[in-house]
Amino acid sequence: MLVVPMPCCRAISIPRTNETDRDAVLQFKDKIYDDPFGVFSTWNDSVHFCQWHGITCSRRHPRIIRLILPSLKLVGSLSPFIGNLSFLHILKIQNNSFIGEIPLEIGNLYRLKYLGLGNNSFSGQIPTNISSCKNLEALVLGNNLLVGEVPIVVASMSKLTKVSIYQNNFSGNFPEFFGNLTALVSISASFNNFVGKVPASLGRLQNLEYLYLGENGLFGTLPSPIFNMSSLVVFVFSVNQLEGSLPPDLGVTLPNLVDLLVGENQFTGPIPASISNATKLMRLMISGNKLSGNMPTVEKLNQLQWISISANQLGNGAQGDLKFLESINSTSLKILAIHRNNFGGTLPESIGNLSSQLNMMVIEDNRLFGNIPSSIGNLCGLEVLCMGYNEFTGSIPNTIGNIFELKIFRVQMNKLIGNIPSTIGNLTELLGLMLQGNNLQGSIPPGIGKCQNLEGMDISQNNLSGTIPSQAFTISSLSIYFDLSENQLSGSLPEEIGALKNLAELYVHGNKLSGKIPSSLGRCTSLVELHMQNNLFEGNISSFLSSLNGLQYIDLSSNNLSGPIPTFLEKFQLQYLNLSFNNFEGEVPSQGVFLNTSATSLEGNDKLCGGMPILDLPSCSTRKGKRGSLTFRHIIIVVACGIGVVLILLLLLITFCWLRKKKSEASLETPSIGGFQQVSYADIVKATNGFSSSNLIGMGGFGSVYKGTLVDEKKIVAVKVFDLKQRAASKSFMAECEILKNIRHRNLVKILTCCSSVDFQGNEFKALLYEFMEKGSLEEWLHLDLAPNGTPRRRLSFVQRLNIAFDVACTVDYLHHQCQTAVIHCDLKPSNILLDAQMNGHVSDFGLARIFPNATGDLLVASQTSSIGLRGTIGYAAPEYGMGSEVSKDGDIYSYGVLLLEIFTRKRPTHDMFKDALNLHDYCAAALPERVADIVDQLLIFCETEGESSADVMSNQRNISAYVQECLVMIFEIGVACSAELPRERMKIGDAVARLRLLKERVHKMGFH
Repeated sequence: MLVVPMPCCRAISIPRTNETDRDAVLQFKDKIYDDPFGVFSTWNDSVHFCQWHGITCSRRHPRIIRLILPSLKLVGSLSPFIGNLSFLHILKIQNNSFIGEIPLEIGNLYRLKYLGLGNNSFSGQIPTNISSCKNLEALVLGNNLLVGEVPIVVASMSKLTKVSIYQNNFSGNFPEFFGNLTALVSISASFNNFVGKVPASLGRLQNLEYLYLGENGLFGTLPSPIFNMSSLVVFVFSVNQLEGSLPPDLGVTLPNLVDLLVGENQFTGPIPASISNATKLMRLMISGNKLSGNMPTVEKLNQLQWISISANQLGNGAQGDLKFLESINSTSLKILAIHRNNFGGTLPESIGNLSSQLNMMVIEDNRLFGNIPSSIGNLCGLEVLCMGYNEFTGSIPNTIGNIFELKIFRVQMNKLIGNIPSTIGNLTELLGLMLQGNNLQGSIPPGIGKCQNLEGMDISQNNLSGTIPSQAFTISSLSIYFDLSENQLSGSLPEEIGALKNLAELYVHGNKLSGKIPSSLGRCTSLVELHMQNNLFEGNISSFLSSLNGLQYIDLSSNNLSGPIPTFLEKFQLQYLNLSFNNFEGEVPSQGVFLNTSATSLEGNDKLCGGMPILDLPSCSTRKGKRGSLTFRHIIIVVACGIGVVLILLLLLITFCWLRKKKSEASLETPSIGGFQQVSYADIVKATNGFSSSNLIGMGGFGSVYKGTLVDEKKIVAVKVFDLKQRAASKSFMAECEILKNIRHRNLVKILTCCSSVDFQGNEFKALLYEFMEKGSLEEWLHLDLAPNGTPRRRLSFVQRLNIAFDVACTVDYLHHQCQTAVIHCDLKPSNILLDAQMNGHVSDFGLARIFPNATGDLLVASQTSSIGLRGTIGYAAPEYGMGSEVSKDGDIYSYGVLLLEIFTRKRPTHDMFKDALNLHDYCAAALPERVADIVDQLLIFCETEGESSADVMSNQRNISAYVQECLVMIFEIGVACSAELPRERMKIGDAVARLRLLKERVHKMGFH
């Protein structure tokens, strides 16, 4: 018998043979359009189909009973002909890239026991006729893009023992009918949009062992029957809006608990003392609630691996609050996190008796005092030790050098005294060292140079003295920051400073350093910020600054520096320059950052001249006339010059009148976009106050951008003035006009109008007027610590970065697929993403963009050769562009992938670390999924909760939580997939939007801001 597909691709149910099965799996294969491992190469007539890879047939007859093809990177959709495999018992295709909806024909598989479609990109709803699979025992749909409510027909599937629907977009109340599926052993429904109260009917599931309902929108109190399910092993309700208190007999009624995860809710009251009765407990995570009182003893919990009670109101700020630490006797404890509470008292000497497997101890941001016990050196398995923001006194014990595996050591903002122990050099695995804000004395130990893996070190705001040992500047791994500021350090900077080639930020201000700044500093070519103010440095600065063209922030004020101000600083992309109170002399440059007087400070240099008029410096003319009477020759020259000047003025007056007429004619031809009132060159001059440097807000490849106010409209705008001397600037102007006049999207920078005219001297003038974006560019927020006015800039929070990434993805999807004419941007990068007052992302700068009038499909490429050259910016441009390929949508997707990775690593794709075939894509791909915390921007290693600013996060530095790490893994996976080297391997932008939307909604429910 034949299986004939209907026009709507539905398979007709007719008597089947083994040929029916063969045809069905071949139809299944036809829907797969990418098979990177060549799985289907075995699916040919050389062997019987029962021997094809992934297929198992029944022993009694050649009918397929198992189709198992997990983790093979297959891309495609699930064929409706799957419904013809009527003998199928197991279907496992998890962890691939299937898309589209689950076909209705799945309901034909009445013998099916295991349906495994997890970790794909299936969309749509669960088909209602799935209830026909009466024998189904495991429904595994987790980590897809499914929506809607779980259909009530599932209530009739009485044999279900496992339901896995986590990480989708299911909505509505969590189904009460689950309480009728009495065979259930496992429910995994975290990371969805379920709302309402937890149904009391779940208490009827006396076989249930695993209950995952975290990361939803559930509210109210947990029903008491839930706590009578003695079979429960895993109890997860973290990141919801649940309230009330935990029952006092919790450990008695749930004696088999292994995991108790109820963090990030609104629970109040004490932690039940009966918790010690749950002797199998391994993970206790109740952080981020409003729990109070003391932590009960846990001596019976000898299998504990994880104690996380941070961010509550536990403790009384008094001695004895940490008594529970003495009761810990688990030899398996790996994580102890009690930070952000009200614990007081001293840290007991018995702290050194904790498990040798203890990997992370975070006790910061409490009210602890007294000495740090020397026994802490017994915790030889520690990798993270965070004790900052307490009131510890005494010195750092020498035994700290015994913790050889330590990677993060923080004791900042305490009251510690004494020397930095010389044993610090034993910590050769150290990545981050933060000792700032204490009263440490003595010199910096030379042994610190042995810490050759350090990426960030802050020993500022202490009372350290003496010279800086040269060994401190041989740590070539330093890449994030090196802060020695606000101490009493003296002497000169060693020549070895040139070894810090990867360093982004150097702070040595507020010391007594002297001598010339070594020229070897010029080898630190990754520097973005340089803070050397308030010292005694002297000499010329040209010798070390010329090669540091990546600098954006320079402060050399209040030193004894001299010589001229280098003109090469005009070409730097500086956001802030402070050279005040030195002995500089000569002419002040007048381009680049020197145009922006609010970002430049030169006061206190009495021998400077020239520069912008607003600086009010004397003229640089040095020629002085000789005393005595003029000779006859001199008189003749003066008279001749005077006549010449008069003739020139007459000629200029005639020319000016002619040009005024031409300008008036030209201004009538100024195009108007979107119905906005036309503007003239004179309007723009008035709006920008004569292109005042105080209104300059940016400079690009084709011109400058000014902030302006249109008087008649009382509207603040951004005016992009094109430098028509630049090659292709005029074409860039026309490209932006052509593209932006017909497209509208909430995340596009809105163009208001344009001006194509002549200036008052008759020169051609072109400008575009955009809606003003108050918060500047994403580039500034990612890579600059100070705002243009010199005030500290708040770092972007996790949620802000996610929102911006989503905004840009939506815009790219709109440009590629939703415009009447498809648009390829060709230059996606942080400086072209602008932020409004609400920190929403807006894509700007379409000077390199291309339009494709009748485009269809995803493989769209240009049909004509580029006239502007390389499409995009190095690091962001797709690799195929460098080999001569035409621009395509895939090129934009590559740029977006790099942009996404940069947003969350805060590493530019052109960073010096990316050399010898290593790039940002490979760097991130190699870290997934286990080492995501190693690559993420260190400011995001610690999750942000409601009511905290990014600055608070910098101060508190709380440890990354499991669910934030999961989110970051998903984000980096998207970035890596989009930035794949081969265009055909890149994720579609629509899929990226869908995944980011789902992630964005989940994160919103975590309580982040």
